[in-house]
Amino acid sequence: MPERDLLMIPGPTMVDPAVLRAMSAPVMSMSAPEFIEIFGATLEGVRTVLGGRTGQAYVFAGSGHLALEFGVANLVEAGDRVLLVDTGFFAHRYRLICERYDAPLTVLSATMGERVPLEAIEAELKKGSDAGKPYKVVHAVHVDTSTDVMEDIAGIGRLAHRYGAHLSVDGVCAAAGVAVDCDTSDIDMYLTGSQKAFAVPPGLAICWASERALDTVRKRKKPVHNFFCDALNWLPMMQAMEKRTVGFFATPPVTLICGLHESLKQILAETMPKRIRRHQLLSLAFKAGVKGMGLRLVPLREEIAAPTLTCAYLPKGIDDNFVQRVGALGVTISRGILPSDPPYFRVGHMGTAGPSDVLATLGAIEQTLLTLEHDMQPGAGVGAAVRVFAGA
Repeated sequence: MPERDLLMIPGPTMVDPAVLRAMSAPVMSMSAPEFIEIFGATLEGVRTVLGGRTGQAYVFAGSGHLALEFGVANLVEAGDRVLLVDTGFFAHRYRLICERYDAPLTVLSATMGERVPLEAIEAELKKGSDAGKPYKVVHAVHVDTSTDVMEDIAGIGRLAHRYGAHLSVDGVCAAAGVAVDCDTSDIDMYLTGSQKAFAVPPGLAICWASERALDTVRKRKKPVHNFFCDALNWLPMMQAMEKRTVGFFATPPVTLICGLHESLKQILAETMPKRIRRHQLLSLAFKAGVKGMGLRLVPLREEIAAPTLTCAYLPKGIDDNFVQRVGALGVTISRGILPSDPPYFRVGHMGTAGPSDVLATLGAIEQTLLTLEHDMQPGAGVGAAVRVFAGA
């Protein structure tokens, strides 16, 4: 991929040169005072981004998938009932993890492009409680990368706690691009990774656990089966680093943490309110551009569409070669990952992305559609996005 190509997929995302420079510095000892300060500040920054002032932030080597397993391994014991709120592909990944831990699973699935109604979630929680089989965990995907659907996490959290369950959240495509306040949303585990809106290369699992969740781990009947994912094994190290003292459980990925530290400095300098607003504006402009080309969005309602990516259906008769054709113009986008007729494509606009990236991507999509003889007015998509930016 030429260096000037735009990486506009829903992760990994483009990385700021300052982050890459931070990662190219000589490798430090994990007990060096400089690294202890970096790690401590990084954990504090994660707290700020996730709104987790209490509880504990965790950063360790891994990925978003390992973060999901961290959540299951700690909160779920064999026989514990789990309610899965399904809005797309990544809910199914959580299901597969739960099956490895012998957890009975109930799945509430939404129509593609829709949310699961809170009424349906409450009805299932009440049903389990009334039958003497309460749910231990409710899991939801904050933003599902396969559908562009954003769930009402705070609403689900209130219901989960009302019926004595823990709320686990897959925040991989949301964290650092979507507003979240773990402390006030009744979230017990928020699970994410470095490679999306945090705008750091892949390789870090980033998690937050509430005091309630940690107390549940302490009271388990049996120890956590996954030694590496045991929150209590990591806890003394994370607590020590935040206090700027040496702690050890396993060697941290020093270089990646230096990159995350630099990215968090940029995020907090921008401020979270401005960052959230920037992501919302990019999304509004991109979605306006897609609709201006006569394309249909995957989310069935505008208010549930996420600000970190856009999923849109291709016109009839245009297949997956469309993605390669856009790529040939210097912009990398993604295919849809769910079975769909017509097929759809996905574009990420998060992290370091700005208006010029959105306009260039829309231009490449528009040029490709015109080449394929899609019936549209040249400039309709780019023009619609420009009007959004101009009116902001």
